[in-house]
Amino acid sequence: MNAPKRPTREDQRVAQLIESAYQALQQGRQAEADRLMREAETSAPRHPLVLNEVGQRRLMAGDLAGAYEVLTLSTREDPENPSAWINLAATLRGLDRRDEELRALDSVLALDPAHLRAMLQKGSLQELQADARGAAITYRTALQSIRPWTPVPPAMQEVLAHARRFVDNNNRALESFIEERLAGLRSRHTGMPLKRFDRSLGVLTQRDRIYRQQPSFLYFPQLAPIEFHERSDFPWLDAIEAATDDIREELVGVLSEGQTVLEPYVTQGTPRTIEEKWRGLHQSRKWGVYYLWREGVAYPEHIARCPKTVAALANWPRCEIPGCSPTAVFSILDAHTRIPAHTGVNNTRLVVHVPLIIPPGCGFRCGGEQREWQPGKAFVFDDTIEHEAWNDSDVPRAVLILDIWNPALSAAERELLSEAIASVNDFYGFSQHRDA
Repeated sequence: MNAPKRPTREDQRVAQLIESAYQALQQGRQAEADRLMREAETSAPRHPLVLNEVGQRRLMAGDLAGAYEVLTLSTREDPENPSAWINLAATLRGLDRRDEELRALDSVLALDPAHLRAMLQKGSLQELQADARGAAITYRTALQSIRPWTPVPPAMQEVLAHARRFVDNNNRALESFIEERLAGLRSRHTGMPLKRFDRSLGVLTQRDRIYRQQPSFLYFPQLAPIEFHERSDFPWLDAIEAATDDIREELVGVLSEGQTVLEPYVTQGTPRTIEEKWRGLHQSRKWGVYYLWREGVAYPEHIARCPKTVAALANWPRCEIPGCSPTAVFSILDAHTRIPAHTGVNNTRLVVHVPLIIPPGCGFRCGGEQREWQPGKAFVFDDTIEHEAWNDSDVPRAVLILDIWNPALSAAERELLSEAIASVNDFYGFSQHRDA
């Protein structure tokens, strides 16, 4: 591989003149920009940077033959300048010289594989060449390269929208093609649990997103990111489900005293500092709670009012972390209220929902899977995967929520985690409930 050419003094002077001309133009000083460009052209008329600028202006003026002449010379003199290659590719598009255009675009992408304009133009060229599959792959790569900080000019938005539609149409065609090929195999495996396989196809064809664990506090590696765990893995839930009517009856008795018996769930921060999505629920009983245990602290009066509920929790495998767990709480979501998508703090624990009062129009999503609560039918999920809940009915919804250790942790890991997290709380002075 040849060593990169070191810029000469002339290279530096020409580049500075062109950069100064651009800055003047952006600031509305047209006359100064023109003067600086004339100075660059006069002092170094055959410099590749000057030739690129001349070619770009000829291209914008519609002089395709003239643009092609000087841009070809510019790329020959400086083959490592992506700007000259992309301008040459645009010129070749106008001249309908598609094979040469493709070579010019490939030269851009060899220098800068993430060059968004080059990828989008290559995708459109592949469309013109009736290479739909190739175009879809190129467009998909272009779209995946865009990050929140990627500068995208407004003029490119329409092209990006076309690319998204093209990729989506291709994905649906791929989905149909795959399903046609799988039809025989699916018939052989009727009745087998294929949910994981179906989700993998959904991700492959971009019908589904990939949801990952995103704990806001502690991430424990090598714990499977399972959205909803198999109910059969938690046989101790049988006793709680069997007591659903008693638990509901005790909750109804509590709620008969009025909404003031509940605490707002969202209490941290102030209306100014809290995240925008939580402002509608901040200090509001639209999402109200009635704690039995909260972050490892028992509420004796509440426990005394719900003896049947507490009895049903006798075999609940509590997540014991001083200052953090266990928590057992009645969660009341008011009519026409939504809990926005969010993630929990720590993937070493799981969350249990025991549905109690579930009017029509209520739902819950964790990751890519949506479920309806069914009274008396508990489920277990990983709350560090994005989840949300809603109540579109005219009456409140009520669920009993518990936290438990992730069963994949060993006894030693649980003990060490409990002490480590308690140490963090002590270090920062967050342990005010530890000895309560």
